[in-house]
Amino acid sequence: MLVGVPKEIKNHEYRVGLTPGSVRELIHHGHRVIVESEAGAGIGMHDADYQAAGAEVVTAEAVFARAEMVVKVKEPQPQELARLRAGQLLFTYLHLAPDPAQTQGLLASGVTAIAYETVSDRRGGLPLLAPMSEVAGRLAVQAGAHCLEMAQGGEGVLLGGVPGVAPAKVVIIGGGTVGDHAAQMALGLGADVTIFDKSLDRLRHLAEKFEGRARCLYSTMDRIDQATEQADLVIGAVLLPGAAAPKLVTRAMIGKMRRGTVVVDVAIDQGGCFETSHPTTHQSPTFVESGVIHYCVANMPGAVPRTSTFALNSATLPYVIALADKGLARALAEDAGLAQGLNVHAGRLTCEAVGQALSLPWVTPAVALVG
Repeated sequence: MLVGVPKEIKNHEYRVGLTPGSVRELIHHGHRVIVESEAGAGIGMHDADYQAAGAEVVTAEAVFARAEMVVKVKEPQPQELARLRAGQLLFTYLHLAPDPAQTQGLLASGVTAIAYETVSDRRGGLPLLAPMSEVAGRLAVQAGAHCLEMAQGGEGVLLGGVPGVAPAKVVIIGGGTVGDHAAQMALGLGADVTIFDKSLDRLRHLAEKFEGRARCLYSTMDRIDQATEQADLVIGAVLLPGAAAPKLVTRAMIGKMRRGTVVVDVAIDQGGCFETSHPTTHQSPTFVESGVIHYCVANMPGAVPRTSTFALNSATLPYVIALADKGLARALAEDAGLAQGLNVHAGRLTCEAVGQALSLPWVTPAVALVG
């Protein structure tokens, strides 16, 4: 199979779909790889590195025109959507539920699109979302701590406090991978941490893991209302796989928070879990609503592209190889979890959560592949 890797063009996105090491592995399996010139520059990997691994360096136009499978990181931007074609396979993060324009563009293109974020494993986990969730959870605390500084418009609070001064109160809504790693970072800095989740099993796991150093509470609107009013930093870490994020922090709750406090909405890729959120970029990462600083960058792991790319490739490469070795139909037939990643095929939507979020008709992957 001919695999293509374009350079990411989303605002301040420096990750790349395949590293030179991943390219070498694909070529070892008998495939060909074309890479857009300087696609890996953001992680310190240049054309010579890809050529040494066996790739052909080409233009962006050539990647989309020639590749049978396009491997990216972020969702295709409008000019990339225009280059996709029927019968081509796109493997990347999509986050379609809050994005009707992209969804319609993919449907119109006739492309087959597999979304990293809805691929599942045998335990029901999300193996291709997990590494970026780990990065985003850790970054959320770094970003929040920075925004709390007075020079950034924050209330001037040090996350861990100092002897004689209480630490900042950090509230984490969602105890999954993002919430877990955010809690690790916040506790490591000495913050006062509260985690909310709907799963009692998950709360038990986190309580045991953190040995009582974090409050692990069952999530209700009343408890979230009380906690956010007292918080210095609130991290939204809610995930419903493939679906739009629920709005768990209302505009009224934001209005009761103190001026200069901070919210970080890691769920912004799926529409955000704060009612006041809207996507921002690394170029302009924050805005202020009701005196509260909002950090809502939609590609947070892009801030640390080298770490993020290598972490992502470790997870995605086995699936890329499976698709290249076996072809779409066989790869999906032999891996039900990979089939869950199919979001669009030949003009048909194949993800129920996206269909429900956008009020669009959908069919199962099996039906789409047959028809």
